Formats: sequence, C-alpha cells, structure tokens
Amino acid sequence: MKTFKKRLVLVVVLMLGTLANYANDKEVNNNLNAKKTKVVFKGAKKGEQLTIKDHKGVILHLENINKAGNLIKFFDFSKLDDGMYTLELEKDFQIVIKTIHIKGDKVIFDEEAKKVIFKPVVRNEENRLMISKIAFDALPLKVLLYYNDEIIYSEVLQSDTIINRVYKLDENVKGEYTVVIKNNGRNYINEFKI
Repeated sequence: MKTFKKRLVLVVVLMLGTLANYANDKEVNNNLNAKKTKVVFKGAKKGEQLTIKDHKGVILHLENINKAGNLIKFFDFSKLDDGMYTLELEKDFQIVIKTIHIKGDKVIFDEEAKKVIFKPVVRNEENRLMISKIAFDALPLKVLLYYNDEIIYSEVLQSDTIINRVYKLDENVKGEYTVVIKNNGRNYINEFKI
C-alpha cells in the first residue's frame, strides 16, 4: 500500500509540474519581453536558412543553420518598430513561417498565422526536367525555362493537390539551362546543364 501511495504522489507531482510548465509556456509565448525573445523551430538541419523579415519583406536578419536538431535562438527585438514581422526557416522542401507582433516592449507570437509553404522539387535526369509540388494552397505555379539566358518556354500550372510535370529537352541542344518557378510570391531558381 505504501508503494501505491508513493507512486500516486509521484504521478500527482509530475502532472502538476507538467501543468505548471504548460501554463508558463503559454503565458511566455503570448507575452514575451522584446529584449530577450526565445524562438524555436523543431527539426532544423545544417545548411537551412533562418530569415527575419519586416511587413514589407525587407530582410532584417539572415543566417545559415550550422547544426541539426531543434533550433533555439534568443533575439533582441527591442530596437524594432511596432508592427508585424515574420521568422522563416527555409528547409529542403518547405518553408516554415512564424509571425510575431511587436508592441512596445512586448512580442506576441501569432499562432494562427503560422504556415508551411511547400517548395517545388526540381530534378534533371538526362534530358528530362521534372517538377513536382504539393499544391494544397491551389495557387498557380509559373514555370519559365531559359537556355543560355533566353526564355524558351513558359507555362502556368494549377492544381489543388499535387503538381507533376515532365519536360523532355532536346538532347542535342547542349548548354546551360535555368528553370525559374514563381509561386506564393517567391521565386525558386534551379540551374543545370545538358
């Protein structure tokens, strides 16, 4: 019976500790001090990019991630004007975007504005150019193909699920190719040779 009571007390203590930590996290996440704001992105990899932008899209901070794991950074936002800012972690196949609002000496994370943009995947095998993209946002995808800096093909693709397209290039036309994909107000550029 004593063992059962000890276990019960331990479980209650752990649950209260977890509840207190959750309450503290919720309060901290919604009312952070601008001088020392903790930013967390889970599952970052070496080589990914962290960017902070203002509401006009001007880049205020850019850094390459130098180790894998959870990315935990502390920023001093106290010198920034009141307004909306985005924190973006650009991964291999997606961009994770978090939005913050600065008001005086407080930073508020807008959890409802958090979103993930899936980037197009471009592959070149022999003389085939393959483009794939998860298109849950149903926004058009504009493809521009250049050969030696001259546009040779353009197309607008649209779907509400997945976009898959294969372009067969003339294997006898050797040289430098560039594919530019425009989607979500962003440009994705991939260069390759045949």
